[in-house]
Amino acid sequence: MKKILLLSDTHSHIDETILKYVAQADEVWHAGDIGDLNVTDIIKKLKPLRCVYGNIDDAKARLEFPLHNRFLCENVSVWITHIGGYPGKYNPNIREEMISNPPKLFICGHSHILKVMFDKKNNLLHMNPGAAGKSGFHQMRTMLRFVIDDDKIKDLEIIEIGKK
Repeated sequence: MKKILLLSDTHSHIDETILKYVAQADEVWHAGDIGDLNVTDIIKKLKPLRCVYGNIDDAKARLEFPLHNRFLCENVSVWITHIGGYPGKYNPNIREEMISNPPKLFICGHSHILKVMFDKKNNLLHMNPGAAGKSGFHQMRTMLRFVIDDDKIKDLEIIEIGKK
């Protein structure tokens, strides 16, 4: 069983509230637009980190993190990318692989809109944690927390960090 903290779109911002939730997780997953790598450096000192780079991330971030991160957590296949779209409107660059080799859990960021929905067509759960940073049009800073236990994704919680 693993407790996961999922965040995205930090845009160089990390604070004590985010770090409080990092400390409670077994792993932290970041869906891109890190901004300053100081954010991921701090997280990596505390917990294992799985991360992708986003469209605002520089060459250093792109050297350290992949565009797509596919892995197995417990018995759940996971795919994290920054600009992925959502069920019915996946990014054209990934649509073919999404159909031919769908994960059980598909995660993206980019939109700053928290969204969790089940894709019946591809039999997968889609998650976007919204934005944990202070840059962008969102009003509330958000993250997601959940548990992966064998092949089950459960105990999903929305974390509202506060107004930006």
